[in-house]
Amino acid sequence: MTHVAPMNAAHPPSPSRAWPVLLALGLGGFAIGTTEFATMSLLPFFAPDLGVSEASASHVISVYALGVVLGAPLLAVLGARMDRRRLLVLLMLLFAAGNALSAVATGYGSMLAFRFLSGVPHGAYFGVAALMAASLVPPEKRAQAMARVMLGLTLATIIGVPFANAIGQQFGWRWGFAIVAACALATAALIALFAPSQPAGQGKSPLTELSALGNKQVWLTLSIGAIGFGGLFAVYTYLASTLLEVTLAPASSIPIMLAVFGLGMTIGTLISGWAADKALMPTVGIMLLLAAVMLFLFPFAAHSVWTMGPVIFLIGITGSFGVPLQARLMDVAGEAQTLAASLHHSAFNFANALGPWLAGMAVAAGYGFESSGFVGAGLALGGLLMWSLALASDRKRALAAA
Repeated sequence: MTHVAPMNAAHPPSPSRAWPVLLALGLGGFAIGTTEFATMSLLPFFAPDLGVSEASASHVISVYALGVVLGAPLLAVLGARMDRRRLLVLLMLLFAAGNALSAVATGYGSMLAFRFLSGVPHGAYFGVAALMAASLVPPEKRAQAMARVMLGLTLATIIGVPFANAIGQQFGWRWGFAIVAACALATAALIALFAPSQPAGQGKSPLTELSALGNKQVWLTLSIGAIGFGGLFAVYTYLASTLLEVTLAPASSIPIMLAVFGLGMTIGTLISGWAADKALMPTVGIMLLLAAVMLFLFPFAAHSVWTMGPVIFLIGITGSFGVPLQARLMDVAGEAQTLAASLHHSAFNFANALGPWLAGMAVAAGYGFESSGFVGAGLALGGLLMWSLALASDRKRALAAA
């Protein structure tokens, strides 16, 4: 398999120059993670203001995911010839505008439009940010650099989401989106100040990026995340309901358990970044196998917070395998680095829709909220199957080359 060296890998900046850039990129991840998850917790507050039921208001979450899925490949192709620093600044400004407009939305229709706009730059930002992060360090440390960018998103689940929710409850839900817009503007400024200029390579064009769509390994790698990550979302979506209806825990336990999940995901991101630099595909396989086991145990652990806590923590750890998958895409995408990296986040948002939908069917069929664990385990095994096919394809290509 041909390794694609990240831009400037031959002469990466010194650590003292790389850290401010990684922190700026991570702040963007923090802003995106906060708005993605906090919107769910602010739902009961903005639904009555917009004059719709909570069920209808939940569509703003779905339309955000739709913006991610459609926006990631579109902006990656359109930005193929653009300097990466400039592209990242423009993506953050677009994200800031979407959230600022969400904060002043006057009706349900405008809120849907503004949440879609907010989602459009999400995938492209993470894709381009990951490529820039990898270019700042030696090749053997690229996954760890990308993990530091993703730490922003995982820290958002521990700090950003509770803070935005508390501010929203205290001063009004609009302030939750306004804070995200402010973080996005700060990110744009810091990237413009600290990030190095990275012009598009010679011969780069939209057609070059579109070549990723004809690459079997790209699609296999994307399918690992699109299916495998659905297991985590199946459980996370119904975690609060499971705590209230199955565990019979007080509502005060919900933010604690969400923080436990976020802590696991943060630690897992650090572990997976280090492990992926040592053994990329084995790290993905181990994470998926651990996810399948923990998700299967979830229904049995759901009857006590003392047994649920460790399981939720370990499920959170397995949610970090997106970092090695991002590194994997860099290896197999050839010249179509930006599109492949952006499609990675489209795949994860597909998982965000697939997992809750299948788990919802199980709950509606009368199997209880805890059945989301069995659904999640099945999806993790599906991701493991796609991982096996990708590994087999690698070996076949290696034999053919030999």
